Amino acid sequence: MLKQHLTSVAAAFLMANLAFVPAFAQDSYKMQPVAVQTRWAKEVSPTNALPEYPRPQLQRENWQNLNGLWDYAITPASVTNTPSKFDGQILVPFPLESALSGVKKTLLPEQRLWYKRKFDVQTTAKEKVLLHFGAVDWQTEVYVNGQKAGAHTGGYTEFSFDITNLVKSGSNTLVLKVYDPSDKGIGPHGKQVLAPANIYYTPSSGIWQTVWIEKVPTSYISDLLLTPDIDNNTLNITVDAPKGYTVEATASLAGTSAGSVKGIANTKLQLPVSNVQLWSPGHPALYDLTVKLLKDDQVVDEVKSYFGMRKIAISKDEKGQERIFLNNKPYFNLGTLDQGFWPDGLYTAPTDEALSFDIRAIKGMGFNTIRKHIKVEPARWYYWADKLGMLVWQDMVSPNHNLPEGAKAVFEQQCKETIAQLQNHPSITTWVLFNEKWGQYDQKRLTEWIKHTDPSRLVNGHSGEYLYVNDKLRSPSPNAYVSADLTDVHSYPNPMDAIKIPGKAKVLGEFGGIGVFIPDHQWNTNSAWGYITEKPGALKAKYTIMNQHLQLLERQGLSGSIYTQPFDVEGEQNGLLTYDREIVKIPFAVIRKIHAPLNPDMGQMPDVTAADADITDPTESYSNLLQQYIDGERSPAFLRKMAMTAVQAGDRDAASMAGQEYFAQIKAPYSDDDLRYVMQVTGSTSDTGFQIILSNKEAIDKAMGARQSTIKIMNLLYQDMIAPSIPEQNANPDWNAISTSLKPYGAAGEEIFLRAKTIYLLNKQDKANFIPVAKEYLAKYGQYARSDERRRIEAILGN
Repeated sequence: MLKQHLTSVAAAFLMANLAFVPAFAQDSYKMQPVAVQTRWAKEVSPTNALPEYPRPQLQRENWQNLNGLWDYAITPASVTNTPSKFDGQILVPFPLESALSGVKKTLLPEQRLWYKRKFDVQTTAKEKVLLHFGAVDWQTEVYVNGQKAGAHTGGYTEFSFDITNLVKSGSNTLVLKVYDPSDKGIGPHGKQVLAPANIYYTPSSGIWQTVWIEKVPTSYISDLLLTPDIDNNTLNITVDAPKGYTVEATASLAGTSAGSVKGIANTKLQLPVSNVQLWSPGHPALYDLTVKLLKDDQVVDEVKSYFGMRKIAISKDEKGQERIFLNNKPYFNLGTLDQGFWPDGLYTAPTDEALSFDIRAIKGMGFNTIRKHIKVEPARWYYWADKLGMLVWQDMVSPNHNLPEGAKAVFEQQCKETIAQLQNHPSITTWVLFNEKWGQYDQKRLTEWIKHTDPSRLVNGHSGEYLYVNDKLRSPSPNAYVSADLTDVHSYPNPMDAIKIPGKAKVLGEFGGIGVFIPDHQWNTNSAWGYITEKPGALKAKYTIMNQHLQLLERQGLSGSIYTQPFDVEGEQNGLLTYDREIVKIPFAVIRKIHAPLNPDMGQMPDVTAADADITDPTESYSNLLQQYIDGERSPAFLRKMAMTAVQAGDRDAASMAGQEYFAQIKAPYSDDDLRYVMQVTGSTSDTGFQIILSNKEAIDKAMGARQSTIKIMNLLYQDMIAPSIPEQNANPDWNAISTSLKPYGAAGEEIFLRAKTIYLLNKQDKANFIPVAKEYLAKYGQYARSDERRRIEAILGN
């Protein structure tokens, strides 16, 4: 049935789409260099950039894909009028910072990003023209033929404008004005930061999902709300359409009629479903749905959709233990934490085949659940989860962690849009509100609001509010799971049980994080980051033991687990597959066998291809590099690779030698990649890289974001020149000597000196000496202090 459904979608919609592909010159586009890339990147071109119909649950034939080459410009944020000159071309919908965009530039908070393109459309009095955006990060204004069509704030949700009165038959001009300060703004930004490191990654600014035009009748169906009720064998359906119209909905399964209903638009209708086949990961039965809009018994609009009949709830098993029930039976949610990043496209998968690969690979490993982590994917990702059979815990994209003024309002608006956008997908069973106290506030109110908005799903009010690392609780949390359906604990690396609270099921929201690096398949070879690090040959045994402990915890009432993670992401190398999706670190058949006790009904396995990891100790590969170095190899690319691989092999001496020789060979002006590398590997004020940072602050900030060079300099100054001078006992540091040693470093030295002294005296509660230093620090550098730190200092000064 799946194949039939996909074939029908392709026939009905892809062919219509192809007629509208613009004729751009292929040779004007070139993918930018990147450390590793996926197998699908080579398939991307201006004529086939994600050509698939972007909205599978509300399908029409008459549409036009606007993906392809657009003009782009980066201007100061103060520029508010369309630039007279553009910088070049960008491949939409790949974000500005990605290699696949053809640009690969960082958008800074003091800048603005512009897009421009022409498009043709033929207008008639009987049709409206709608302009759709899958997602644009972050704040967008849209102009058609010089007139404002509308604006949208939020980087993760779709938006549309009726441009009927702005377009003319023939050629039209579309312009976008985009502002995206990433982690320096008030909006939710997920794992995107301007200075990526550790568990945070490269930003994705601007358009990152499909842009398209759709023609609709003057009266049309604008949305559907589909909620299955398996206990009564019905689909509750509400059709959003103009008042005074009738709607008719017809369901079928594999071409056989399964039921229909006719009634008034904008009212809840009950469509009876005959011989119900339930949707589950092992058996993802999907019904096709046709919805017609009628006026005087004449069809004025028609859309195609689909639905799945499934139920998710918390109920007691035969022993009285609360568990997650799927379709009225206990169902262990065996999951993994999926970040949704790509080395070549960042937030945007290179192709639809690549997008589906991630879900096929996760299913092929024997998981039945994905926790979609702090990102909202394109509609087609959820389409594949529905089709292939995968439960989804959908995270809300957390607010700016410091909750600056305005952050709460934009977070709540995005939550509202996220639920409305994804509400019809049977794969989504759980909403996750907060993660590990990141921007947490008003948890009771917001949890209850989500439950009221969508009572058909579970709500995980806070995943990992209890966070254990190496069996140590990071911070206690009173009333951690107020009003939620689940109690959720994070435990790295080894699994543990969650708190038992009557009426709630227990889940392990994150665990694992075993770092295994695979040579030549790394984004950043300076990092093999994981909560623990293992050689490839030891991963299977360690992972097996972790899953055996999950079996023991399941017998004690645990109802779900989320392993970190399916794929390496940038500096994190704790994935079960490499970032380029080429190497699986435990063979698919082996890992399915490990998972089988907790996921016995896996259903039909999808086709998925990745090479098995070579379990040879990777230090042997490094040994070969070291011998090449001994034999005289000194090319810059080799030295860079050797230095970073040596770090992972634990050979710090050789890493230092190769790194210093590399720095000696590269010359100013440095490329952005060279500057990022210097920022990554410089770990001391005595390193050669420190002098490069001092001499190239402006270029580094242009490549990586405002003040990134200053922050790096301050961190190294504190590490090498302040921290060693602060005694562990009660004796006071020699602040005069510290100040003198920092004077050669100018404002950065003064800022870190004042900050360090302020925090030291604050913690010692030495108010007399604290007050003058704190006042000077706030007067000179308070604008750069963390908001929570500034509030704490101001509170003491106010008393």
